[in-house]
Order: sequence, then C-alpha cells, then structure tokens
Amino acid sequence: MWDDAELIASETSGESTIDDAARFSETLAELLGVDPTCVLPAFEDPLPFLAREQNLPENVDVFDSKLEDAEERARLVRVFERGLGNPVGFALPLQRWNTKDGGGWRSEKWRFRRKRLYLVPGDSPVGFRLPLESLPHVPPEAYPFFIPADPFAAPRPFGGARAEAGRAANRRPESRQRITVPTEPTDNRRQTRIEQAPGDGRAVRTALSVEIREGKLSVFLPPTETAADYVDLVAAIESAAAKTGTPVDLDGYTPPADDRLNVIRVTPDPGVIEVNIHPAHDWNELVTNTVALYEEARLCRLGTEKFILDGRHTGTGGGNHVVVGGPTAADSPFLRRPDLLQSLITYWQNHPSLSYLFSGLFIGPTSQAPRVDEARDDSLYELELAFRQIPEGRNADDCPPWLVDRILRNLLVDVSGNTHRSEICIDKLFSPDSPTGRLGLVEFRAFEMPPHARMSLTQQLLLRAMIARFWRQPWRRPLIRWGTRLHDEFMLPHFVRRDFHDAIGDMRDAGFPLDSAWFDPHFEFRFPIYGTVIRQGVEIELRQALEPWHVLGEENAPGGTARYVDSSVERIQVLVRGMVGDRYVLTCNGQRVPLRATEDSDCTVAGVRYRAWQPPSCLHPTIGVDSPLVFDLLDTWSERSVGGCTYHVAHPGGRSHEVFPVNAYEAESRRLARFSELGHTPGIVVAPPATTNSEFPHTLDLRLG
Repeated sequence: MWDDAELIASETSGESTIDDAARFSETLAELLGVDPTCVLPAFEDPLPFLAREQNLPENVDVFDSKLEDAEERARLVRVFERGLGNPVGFALPLQRWNTKDGGGWRSEKWRFRRKRLYLVPGDSPVGFRLPLESLPHVPPEAYPFFIPADPFAAPRPFGGARAEAGRAANRRPESRQRITVPTEPTDNRRQTRIEQAPGDGRAVRTALSVEIREGKLSVFLPPTETAADYVDLVAAIESAAAKTGTPVDLDGYTPPADDRLNVIRVTPDPGVIEVNIHPAHDWNELVTNTVALYEEARLCRLGTEKFILDGRHTGTGGGNHVVVGGPTAADSPFLRRPDLLQSLITYWQNHPSLSYLFSGLFIGPTSQAPRVDEARDDSLYELELAFRQIPEGRNADDCPPWLVDRILRNLLVDVSGNTHRSEICIDKLFSPDSPTGRLGLVEFRAFEMPPHARMSLTQQLLLRAMIARFWRQPWRRPLIRWGTRLHDEFMLPHFVRRDFHDAIGDMRDAGFPLDSAWFDPHFEFRFPIYGTVIRQGVEIELRQALEPWHVLGEENAPGGTARYVDSSVERIQVLVRGMVGDRYVLTCNGQRVPLRATEDSDCTVAGVRYRAWQPPSCLHPTIGVDSPLVFDLLDTWSERSVGGCTYHVAHPGGRSHEVFPVNAYEAESRRLARFSELGHTPGIVVAPPATTNSEFPHTLDLRLG
C-alpha cells in the first residue's frame, strides 16, 4: 500500500511539532476532498487533571510528584508541561460513502456542549479517546452503522487512489480556512466554525486523528467498511506526507479482511513473538514462507525452541497452528464440501496420535487445543447426531455456507464453551456474527512450534495430504469411545507411535506415499529417552511420556481472580525387552509396574505417574513428592534385586538450577545427570502382588501409595 519508505517516520526523521500536525491535517483533508474546517483540535480534559493536582499533598507539585505509580507520575508531568490549553492533536471526522456512482469521503463539523473536543483521559492515541457519546444524538434509523461487506460479493477494485487524491488536491472547497493552533482558551466566537451541520444531513461517527507521539507525527486510521477504502485512505496519507515533506507513523485500525491483501502480523506475547504469516497458494510457496520465517527468526537471534530448567527440550509454547481455506470464502474447500470437515474431525478422533504427537506440554481437556472427546462425556453422541445433518459429498452444492457453522459451532469447544480453544477451530469458517468470522477458514491448533523448518513442513504436508484424500474419498467410520484409554494408553509414546504408523500406512494405501521415517524427529523431540540399562539380559528403557495438565479452581489475586495450572504430576514410560516368563518382576519405589504385552512378544510397556514437585496450588496438595524413582528388577526365585536404575526429577545432588540451559549441550547434560544406573534396593526383597487399575490398566500411579 505504501511506496516511499522515506515517508515512514523513523528515529532519524527528526522530531515533528504540533504545527506540523495542523498543516498535515489540513493538507490531508484537501486531498480527500473534504472541508478542512471540519478538522478539530483535540484537548486533554482539564477537569480530571486539575482534580488530581488539587489532591496532591501540599508540599508536592506535579513536576516533583512523589506518586508511587511511575506511569501516573509521567502522565501528569507530560500533560502539565504541554499545558492544558494546548491541543494534543487533531481529529478529522471521516467516513466513506460508497454509491453506485462511486461515492467518496465525507466529513462533518462536530459540535460539543463544552464547545471543544475534550478527550477521554488516558495514554492511548487520540483516535481511541474520542468522546463520541458527547456528539449530537442521531436516531437509530439514521445512524451511520458499518455494514460488513458480503464475502461472496465482488469487491470494489483497488487502484486510482493516488489519481483521485491528486484531482482532489486541485479541487478547493468553497469554504477553505487554515487551521490555527490556539495556545490559550478561546471564547465561543472563535469556535463558530464548528457550529455548522453537514450539508447533506448525513452524520459521521468515525474520525482520523493526527498527533505527535514520541516526537513522530502519528496518523490514526479509522475503521473502514472495505479494504479498497482503506487502500485509498493510505494512499491519500502518503500523498499528504509527500506534499508536506513530513514522515508519518501509521496507527489505528487494520484493514478489513480481503483476499487481495497479504497480511503479516507480528504480535508480542508473554515470552514470545507471535508471527502470523500470509497464506500460501501452493506447496512451493508454503516451503518458501516457512523456511524464510525460520531463517529470519535466527537472524534476529530468536529461536523456535527452548529448554526448561531440568533440561527438557520443548517448543516455544503454542504457535505453528495451521489455517486452511481458499483464496476467497467462496473457494474454501470446507464451504464447498462440508463433508470434508466431517472427515477430518472423525479421522482425528479415530487417531489420538494426531492430537498428541505434535502438541506441546499443555494437553488435556483444559488446554488450548482439547480434543472433541475430552470436554464432555456425551460429546461423541451429540457429534454423531450433528454429522447426520451435514450434506454428503458433491451433492452439497446448494448447502448454505452458514449451515456447517451452525451445526458444529457448539460442539467444537473446550469445557468452558470457548470456540477458539478447540483442537479444530471453526471461528473463521462462516459465523454470521462478525465479518472476520466469514472467511472460510479452519484452524488446526494441535500443532506446536517445532524446532526446525522441515519438521513444520512435514506436519503441513501430512495435513495437506489428508485434505486431498478426504476430498477424493470421504472418511466414514464410527467415532470411537476411547474412555480412559485416551489418557492411559495414548499418554505413552509406544502407543502413540503405533497409532501414528497405522495412520501413515492408511494414507499410503490411499495413494499418498508418506514415510513414517520423516516423523522420527518428532518422536524423539516429543518423547526423549532418559536412559537404558541391561540387567540379566533384560533391557529397561525410560522415556518421557505425556501428562495432561488441568486448570484448577479460581483463587483470589490482585485485581481479580486467577487459575493455576497443575503441572506437578509427570509421567514416564517404562519399556522392557527380554523379560520372558514370570521369573522377573519390575518395581518402582516398591510398587509393581503393570507391564502390558505389546504386538512384539519380547516387549512389554507401562507408564509411571508420579508427583514431581509439591506446589501450594495443585490437585491433592497433601500428597508428597515421589522423587527419586527407584526401579528394581526383582528375581522372584532368589527374592533379590538383580539391578535397576534411578531417575531423579531434579539434580541428584540436590542442586537447584537457577538459570535455563544456554544451549542443547547443557540441556542434555542436565537430563543425563538425572538418570543413574545405580541405586537398586539391596537385601531380601519380596515381589509385591500384581494389582490392576481398572480405569488405567497401563499406568502405575505412585500417588495412590
């Protein structure tokens, strides 16, 4: 939208003044073809600041304030240094009126009971602090409401904005007057220029504002109904910047969604920088975008991975969500074929590995991407009923675009009913509630940021292959009632790998030659090995497993309430090879590990769930820590431990790490230090009796004692 980078304000642009803002506002009004006398100076409301000054202690003034709040102190100093009688910036009431003849920009001379435009107190840009409630009343039938554009309608073409701005610059309004910057309060006679009503009787309730922020001339863009209007307005701002020779800084509202605009959003989140890149139209473009993003992050000394205190290798938290749609809402495969979304939901539900292999540490019903069967016990029953309402196959051409949203919106939610925090999110598919919800997009949120670009690309390749497959042949299988197996078997890497290999084999049979070896880095990243020992020909392998984190109840906190996440419980997988017969028994902290047979007759597997640390806010806060975990391979014939190993949750010497690992080598050393091939139980040891947990048969929960 912007041509001349020199006209974007920077640290070397020099400081602008309020006179520059006045001149720029007048020039921009002329370029837009509206009366420049509609521009109003905006003032800070003196009443709150005078009241604040009167409440200061007698021996303190505003320039030597002893206020504890640094922001409040700086705000008072800034306002009083400028002077309450001097303007903060300027507001130009502005709204686009599109007609069959093309329409144009309109303005209005705003009137206020107090004769001046006094801003709502605060530090936000002028455009966010306009006293719109103080403007003259407009009947609801005449109020200039924004009507969002129909996503299926032909958009107004771009282009011609600079030519229009140039022609408007040559058209001088009949009533033209330079804006003056009053330095002292003025009487009503000098404010007569704001007493006129707009000539055509149409009210305007949005405004563009110009002010000086941090020495830069900042232009606040108002909301517009269409992206074409937004492009025209930006073009006029650039023309005004060129004409006045003043670099500007753009602020305010973003353009409405439009498939002709590529938008990259860079957002600061706690501890991370979130980047939403523009869509790719084919595989080659997707590869280029993904590789470039990883490389630019590296050049900025940012990473796509991190190491927590104990050395575990994790993603940066969230991120890498994959959004799929079409060039326009009308082209979206999910609106053209609603059964495609049904196939993906069913396939994801049939294969839990797709939910857990690529996600982060925070999983489960209260996570940011819960499975459809993790929220409610009856969700699958209701989902099957909803599937019966979705038109089948290519016969869905006459299906209205809002139908699939209405059918699935209240089922693809988390436990609190949040539609955005679900594994397969349809917030932007076709919600009639907002224009940003009618984009034909589906977001797959069970993907966390992997450490390498190729790992991300394999995830996206898998999803693209599934969409292509189910477009060709819908997936019609019953939903599976996993029950407690979901958080028993599929928390262990062995069963996740087996289920995922089954899905890859299924894709190969359907004609999509994916290779499960491409995803081996994901398994090693998600389920790192802690250590391996061999005793009496029996191999014992410990590997990280998954554990759902639950959001706890509300607790009082400063300014409101807070809810903790219980991360105090962890789980590891124990895989044993070579233990044939019933001579040997494996125990952990004196309790028998419920090893279960697998498809490999020489391999058994189980999970051990334990309290890793004891925070004050957690489930069952009175249960102590189970660390270290001592594994013994018991010989039932001699009633002795023939060996074992020990796993420590923290440093075995009691050291408390205070800083995060600086690189992968230090992180690996911390992990290796927590595993020891020593520490088995000496003396006579009687094997404990076998017990079975009917709800979690593959898991030994040490918290049960």
